[in-house]
Amino acid sequence: MTGGGAAADRPSGAGRGPAPRRVWCEWAWTGTGDGAPAHGVLVEISHGRITSVAAGTRAPADAETLTGLTLPGLANAHSHAFHRALRGRTHTGGGSFWTWREAMYRVADRLDPDTYLRLARAAYAEMALAGVTCVGEFHYLHHAPGGARYADPNAMGAALAGAAADAGVRITLLDVCYLSGGPDARGVHQPLEGPQRRFGDGDADRWADRVARFAPGGEHVLVGAAAHSVRAVPAAQLPDVAAFAADRAAPLHVHVSEQPAENTACLGAYGRTPTRVLSDAGALTPRTSLVHATHLTDDDVEDVRLSGATVCLCPTTERDLADGLPRTGDLLPAPLSLGTDQHVQTDLFEEARAVELHERLRTHRRGTLGTGALLRAATAHGHASLGWADAGTLCTGARADLVNVPLGGVRLAGADPARATDAVVFAASAADVRHVMADGRWTVRDGVHTLVPDTAHELDTVIKEIH
Repeated sequence: MTGGGAAADRPSGAGRGPAPRRVWCEWAWTGTGDGAPAHGVLVEISHGRITSVAAGTRAPADAETLTGLTLPGLANAHSHAFHRALRGRTHTGGGSFWTWREAMYRVADRLDPDTYLRLARAAYAEMALAGVTCVGEFHYLHHAPGGARYADPNAMGAALAGAAADAGVRITLLDVCYLSGGPDARGVHQPLEGPQRRFGDGDADRWADRVARFAPGGEHVLVGAAAHSVRAVPAAQLPDVAAFAADRAAPLHVHVSEQPAENTACLGAYGRTPTRVLSDAGALTPRTSLVHATHLTDDDVEDVRLSGATVCLCPTTERDLADGLPRTGDLLPAPLSLGTDQHVQTDLFEEARAVELHERLRTHRRGTLGTGALLRAATAHGHASLGWADAGTLCTGARADLVNVPLGGVRLAGADPARATDAVVFAASAADVRHVMADGRWTVRDGVHTLVPDTAHELDTVIKEIH
């Protein structure tokens, strides 16, 4: 917790519970415009929804006061929860994405529904502490080691849904179709091997049948679809995955062109780029999110822009794995979302600013994306890409998600309050988040998770068990 614990920074009351009817924000960004915050924003809440928003007000005596800057809830649009067990263990030395993947597979092979629930609950609690109110979980760890089915074939997905409920965040469970180890030099897709066997369902029809039977309880969870990549789903089966998502009007997410080797293999197998393979399969639509999209051709960029698909960028992972720099400015006005992917860090402010800073490195120009665009990637666009179009803004009818960042901490000291959004996006860290509300209930108070109060201990315990 930064900026001290002054009483002026604390809303009254304690613990997770129904929100007050009125919250007065010293400064707030409502989700519109160029990112400039408004002063004196009174937010009224009922049954988890915002019922009115008024700027330029004085703090009413019966309202809770949030000093500093208040933002809409943040959306982590791309997460692999089990990768959190790799933090601090895989970042040094040589190698590539492909050698890192072997370390990831070793962790994947050690999880069961109980350990996955505990790891994901702690990982999602860490996200909540960073201001995340919704996570998109790219879930392909479906079955037991070796590929045997659990008695409940969706036991691992149920563990993730339960973990999100325990951590007080919404979740879109993006159930991943993962069928192949990738095409060989002849373009023939290879069978899943080793730890990969627990990812697969055999074919797209059996994947769809399993997902269709998954009915997690709770209003906090949606079920979406994903194809892991064109490496992992043969082109002939991609239309079935796309049709499954279309029939349910569900989000469809897919890793695309993260590594040059993926493009080379796809061109060898099909004579087309991954983006064109997706387009030909009917999998490139406004409900689609393309994760990474690091190595796109000019034609790919045009296809993405025309499709209305969202591009989900995960900058800390993309630089940790030496993926490369995406053509972010060329892709605009395609909507952007943000993810923490392998959880090198859990910090959406870092991901947001890195999108712009990476583009500066690529183009040698500053200012491709302003504060408003970066915040929308972290909020409204991220939530919409996960199927929660009623979240990510502070407006009447929206979900009552609030993220409060005081301005008195060491990283933000001296900032101009009228430019608080600029300061938070380009200088704050997740540690600056003080209070978080999700669906009208406090998830974080004074920098402490209300449901998982010793999140660090929970993470430490379960990760050490896994290793």
